[in-house]
Amino acid sequence: MLIDLLKILAGLGLLVVAGDLLVKGAVNLALRLGIPALIVGLTVVAFGTSAPEMMVSVAAVLDHNPGIALGNVVGSNTANILLVLGIPAIISMIRTDATDTRESYFIMLGASVLFILVCFMGPIRWPHAALLLATLAVILFRQGRQALAHRASRSEEEIEGVDVDMSLTKVALFIAIGLVGLPFGADFLVDGASSIARAAGIPDTVIGLTLVAIGTSLPELATSVTAAVKGRADVALGNVIGSNIFNLLGIIGVAGFFGQLDVPGPMLRLDLWVMLGATLLIAPFILHRWPFTRLVGVGFTLIYATYVVVLMTAHAG
Repeated sequence: MLIDLLKILAGLGLLVVAGDLLVKGAVNLALRLGIPALIVGLTVVAFGTSAPEMMVSVAAVLDHNPGIALGNVVGSNTANILLVLGIPAIISMIRTDATDTRESYFIMLGASVLFILVCFMGPIRWPHAALLLATLAVILFRQGRQALAHRASRSEEEIEGVDVDMSLTKVALFIAIGLVGLPFGADFLVDGASSIARAAGIPDTVIGLTLVAIGTSLPELATSVTAAVKGRADVALGNVIGSNIFNLLGIIGVAGFFGQLDVPGPMLRLDLWVMLGATLLIAPFILHRWPFTRLVGVGFTLIYATYVVVLMTAHAG
C-alpha cells in the first residue's frame, strides 16, 4: 500500500512538473517559429494543459483500466467546475461582469451532451472517438477563424510560459523533459491507483472519478486561484471551459483509438448527470454575469464533497 501511495504521489508530481515544462517549452518554440500568439493560445497551451489527463487516460486504456480513463475525464470536468471555480471564489470573489464567455459556455454544454450520448451508445470504440475528435477540430477551426477575423490577438506577455530571453537549449530541454516525464507520471499514477483499488475492493471508476481526477486538475486549480486573486475572471473561466471541452472531445477521442472503453453502469446512472448538472449550475453566472461570491464558492465545494460521499456508496454497491 505504501509503495502504491508513493507511486501515486510520484506520478502526480511528474504530471504537474512535466506538463508545465512542456507548455513553457512548446509555447516559446512556437513563438520563435513565428506562429501567432493567438494560435499558440488556442492550440499549444490548450493541448499542453490537458496533457496530464491525456496521458493518464491513454495509459489506463493500454493497461486495460477503461474505468480510470473515463472516470478521469468525467471526474475532472466535475471537479473543474465545483472545485476549480469554488475554491478560488472562497479565496477571492470572481467577478464576471467584465467578461463574456457565453459562446464558449454553450460549446462546453454541447460537448457535454454529445459525450453523454456517445457514452450511452458505448462501449466507446474508434468510430465514436473519431466523431469526438472531428467535433473538436470543427470547434478549433471555427474559434481560430473567428478570433483572427476580429483581430483578437494576445501579446506574448499574456501567454503563460513565455520568456523572451529563454535560450533554444532550454526550450529543447523543457520539451524533452515534458515528453519523457508525462508518460512516466501517467504510468506511475495509473499503476498505483489501480493497485489500491483492487486491494481495497474499490472499482477503478471511483479511483478515476476522485483521486486521479482531482490530481490531474491541480494545474487548472493553481491557474484559477492565481487568476482570481489577480481579478482575471476571463482567465479563470476560460481555463475551466477550455479544459472541459478538451477533456470530453480530445482526451476520450484520442484514448478511444488505443482500445475499447466500456462505460460502467453506475457512471451512466449517476456521474454523467452530475457532470451535466454542474455544467448547468454555472449557467446563470455565465449568462447573467453573476459574480462567484465566497458563499457560492463554499456551496460549490460542499456540493462536490457531498457528491464524493454519494459516489463511494453508489459505486461500491
